[in-house]
Amino acid sequence: MANSTEALLQRPLTALIKPDRSPLSLKEYRQGGGYRGLEQALKQLTAEEVLQQVTDSNLRGRGGAGFSTGLKWSFMPRDSSAPTPRYLVCNADEMEPGTFKDRLLMEANPHQLIEGMAISAYALGAEIGYIFLRAEYGRAAVHLQRALQEALDAGCLGNNMLGSDFSLRIHLHTSAGRYICGEETALINALEGKRATPRAKPPFPQVCGLFGQPTVVNNCETLCNIPHILANGADWYLSLGRADDSGTKIFGAAGNVRQPGLWERPMGTPIREIFEDCAGGMAEGYRMRGFLPGGASTDFLLPEHLDLAMDYDVIGKAGSRMGTASLIVLDDQTCPVAMVRNLTHFFAQESCGWCTPCRDGLPWAEQLLNEIEAGRGRMEDLDTLAWQCRFMGPGNTFCALAPGAAEPIQSALKYFREDFERHINDKGCPWH
Repeated sequence: MANSTEALLQRPLTALIKPDRSPLSLKEYRQGGGYRGLEQALKQLTAEEVLQQVTDSNLRGRGGAGFSTGLKWSFMPRDSSAPTPRYLVCNADEMEPGTFKDRLLMEANPHQLIEGMAISAYALGAEIGYIFLRAEYGRAAVHLQRALQEALDAGCLGNNMLGSDFSLRIHLHTSAGRYICGEETALINALEGKRATPRAKPPFPQVCGLFGQPTVVNNCETLCNIPHILANGADWYLSLGRADDSGTKIFGAAGNVRQPGLWERPMGTPIREIFEDCAGGMAEGYRMRGFLPGGASTDFLLPEHLDLAMDYDVIGKAGSRMGTASLIVLDDQTCPVAMVRNLTHFFAQESCGWCTPCRDGLPWAEQLLNEIEAGRGRMEDLDTLAWQCRFMGPGNTFCALAPGAAEPIQSALKYFREDFERHINDKGCPWH
C-alpha cells in the first residue's frame, strides 16, 4: 500500500489504472482513496473554501487553452440572489486529431471524473451536471453510465450526497459528433438541441450559458484533477510541477515513434524526456524533422526545441501552443505538404460554417494544398496560403477553429518551405 500511496502522490490521474485498462469499480476506486476529496469538501469545507483551494493550486484548463480553473469558476454568480438552476458541463468531446487522454481517463477510471464533477458542482452551487461525450466513445459511454449508477446507489450522487445538504444529478449526453463541439458555446448550443455553432461573447457561459442559466464548462482531464487537489492540498499540487505550471499532465506521442502512447508526467517535463524516455524515440529507419506539440491545431516545432519544458508559457514563447500536450511527430519519410493537406482537409470539413474566414478560407487553403501536392502549384500560391493564415487568424473568427487550423500551415511554410517549393519546381511530390 505504501508504494500505491506514493504512486498516487506522483501520478494521481493514472496510478490506479489497471494494466488492461478495465474500468475501476466503485469499491476499487474507494480502496484507492476515491471520494475522500468529495467527503472532505461536503463535510469540512464551504463552497468558497473549495473554490479557494482550486485557485491556490493554479490548476489550468487541460482542454488546450490553459486558462485558470479557479478564475473561470469565480465568474459564476453564486450568491443567494444568483439565478438557478446552475450547470456544470464536462467537455468530453475529444476530437482533436492525435489526442486520446480523456478517453483513457473515462474508460479506465470513470469514478474519478464523477467525483471531480461532484466537488466542482458543490463549489459552483450547480445542481445539474452533464457529461458531453464524443459519439464514437462507445466504450467510455458504457463505463460512465455504469459508474454513474454505482455512485447514485452509494449516495455519492443524487439527493443529500454523503449525508450533506447538497444534491447533484449528472446526465450523460452522447453527442452527434462534430469537432466544433469542443468549443464551449457550440457545445452548449448542441446540448440544447440546436445547431452546433459558437456564440458571440459576452455574455460568457458563466453568466448566461445552458438554457440561459449560469454554466461552467470544463475539460474532462481538468475535472479529474479536482479530487486530488481536495484530498492532498494546493501546496502538494503546486509542488508537482517542474516549471511554472503546477500538477501533472497526461502527455501523448503519435507517429513513427517506437512506443506511441500516453504517460502522466509533471507539468514542465522536457519534451525530450517524453519523446525519448516515454515514446522511445524514432522508430528504426526514421529521423525526426519536426513535431506538433499539442495536437493537430498547433504550430510545428523542430528537433532543436526538444529541450523545452512542456509548459504553457514556455511553448508559447517558442511560437507554438502546448494545447492537449499530444506530440504528433513528422519524420523524414513523410511529406510535410501531404501531412498539412490532410490536417487541413479535416478542419475544412469540420468547420461549422458560421463565419466567412473559416467556412471559405479552409476549403480554399485545402484546394491550394491539393494543387501543390499534385504538382500543379505555383509559387504565388505560397504567398496566398500565408495571407489566408493571417485572414483566419485570431480576432477574425467567432472561435478558435480556423486560427488553430492555420497554425500547421503557417509553421510548415516557415520551417519546410523548401519542400513546398520543390513540389512546385519538380511538378510533383518527391515522396511519391
